Amino acid sequence: MPTAAPPVVVFDVNETLLDIDSLAPLFGEWFGDERVLREWFAQLVMYSMTATLAESYVNFSALAQGVLRMLGDIHHVGIGDEDLRRLKAAFLTMPPHPDAPEGLAALRDNGFRLVTLTNSPPNPDGATALESAGLAGLFEHRLSVDACRAFKPAPAVYRYACQTLGVAPADCMMVAAHVWDTVGAQNVGFSGALVTRPGNPPLPVDGLPQPDLVVSDLRQLAERLIELRG
Repeated sequence: MPTAAPPVVVFDVNETLLDIDSLAPLFGEWFGDERVLREWFAQLVMYSMTATLAESYVNFSALAQGVLRMLGDIHHVGIGDEDLRRLKAAFLTMPPHPDAPEGLAALRDNGFRLVTLTNSPPNPDGATALESAGLAGLFEHRLSVDACRAFKPAPAVYRYACQTLGVAPADCMMVAAHVWDTVGAQNVGFSGALVTRPGNPPLPVDGLPQPDLVVSDLRQLAERLIELRG
């Protein structure tokens, strides 16, 4: 439990703010099993980290489409260009989690600086996922790893956020539904808050940074941080 509330709260987007389970019906249609969504997302995260470790880079949208084609080969399912288009469109229009608007508004109204830091690239062809979800106006900055050409949890990504905001890492808390994201941020000096969305509990391993806060949703996060601010 932190002893003071950080002035800057940095949010992951996919799954933390936006509900990726909204994509499940597409995977049920393609693969006959909506659970393949989780296989796809896990592979997408793994290959984003692989690209960074290998000092290579393609944007997250292109990687997402490539992983879908790969899963099609694994499961002997034909994935065509129209399927890739539908995935991209659905990814850009995911709804927010019900607790997100209220929790974010409470933090903003209590003087916290709110920022997003996402693996997803900017969308030059239209609205971003945050804009489609109606959340974009709650944030001071909406940052993408695309500017670094490296994916989270690379240290350069979190340092880029600090440089852009003109703050020290100790002034920032990373809020994510993924332990790999909080660990990456804590490694460079952020504090970390884990939002335990379904399937995303803490990782109790000695030697790895543990989240400073563990909350069930963003309403609870707001309550805890506002309480710390006093």
